[in-house]
Amino acid sequence: MTNHKELQADTSVAPTTLLKLGWDNHFDRQLATITTTYAHIARVISVQRGLFLVSDGNSEWLCSPAGRLLHSHKGDYPVTGDWVFIDDTVVTGVLPRKNILSRGEAGSRGGRTGATTREQAIASNLDAVFIVCGLDRDFNIRRLERYLTLVYNCGLSPVVVLTKADLHEDSESFRMEVETIAFGVPVVLTSMLDGRGRSELESHLGGGQTVAMVGSSGAGKSTLANMLYGNDIQSTNAVSSSVGKGRHTTTVRELIRMPQGGMLMDNPGIREIAFHEDGHGVESAFTEIQELAEKCRFADCTHQHEPGCAVLCAVETGELLPDRLESYHKMKREMQYLSDRRSKSADRVEKERWQYVALLKKSMYKKNK
Repeated sequence: MTNHKELQADTSVAPTTLLKLGWDNHFDRQLATITTTYAHIARVISVQRGLFLVSDGNSEWLCSPAGRLLHSHKGDYPVTGDWVFIDDTVVTGVLPRKNILSRGEAGSRGGRTGATTREQAIASNLDAVFIVCGLDRDFNIRRLERYLTLVYNCGLSPVVVLTKADLHEDSESFRMEVETIAFGVPVVLTSMLDGRGRSELESHLGGGQTVAMVGSSGAGKSTLANMLYGNDIQSTNAVSSSVGKGRHTTTVRELIRMPQGGMLMDNPGIREIAFHEDGHGVESAFTEIQELAEKCRFADCTHQHEPGCAVLCAVETGELLPDRLESYHKMKREMQYLSDRRSKSADRVEKERWQYVALLKKSMYKKNK
């Protein structure tokens, strides 16, 4: 195990065992500012029923949280991927994160409460996120847009992975379709049958890199992990032939040390892609709309009814698909709601929301009259 004195002796050079787990200069700088005493530093490999499986690169062991962590702010509670301070078998603290992948807690998106404000942390300290989508009934462009927005909102780099490419003779057409909405994002076709796409994804799993996979149940995340590892390390289930929905195979978020040198985290399937807080994810996921907006007549154009709107003009000419714009508006409304919830009372937000709905209905009535 790595002790406190070893790390403090030269905070610019972490022990090799920690480097293999993803330690980098960011954590060197964070550690240099820490004055709290602790015995060891380790990384959380998985969270299991209130216990943490941690590793220092040499060994793994289970730890329980210190009492103050149980009663601290929820954002301070360790998640998979965190670097933590350990005293024997007790996690006493969390090193400040480089980033965190989180979403809104499932169950409230689309209800009267609007976009949820409760956070569900998925993983921390990531270098990339694989958005996994199967080329079967799982394929959905609008859902991919939400995943991209979620990842960008967390300040992370996405990679779209299209699994089950062997199901189609012209799988390349799916890649081309995704590239029309995922500008500048790597889009990789994969197949377990012939190993297609493996070398492209391995470039993201080099020494010290950490990648998390997200996607629906049955999208092929566990199968993808097996292909990249070169062995069956994750159990897999077939997709239901009657409804086309996958079964939950992965139940625990766990970092897996890969032969390429990096770490990969499988995740339980996500049924609902809800946002936790407002950010710049929409702007990053819809860059073409942002570019068109710069040509609008009005600087505060909402791209809904204003004259001289370059975005609406693009829809009329076929340059921009109506569904793409509607998806943009929908997520912008969710982000605005989140922002309002933090600055206004819940009652006021709801009142303004229904006023907006009434105005929208009135506008639609006039158009159809």
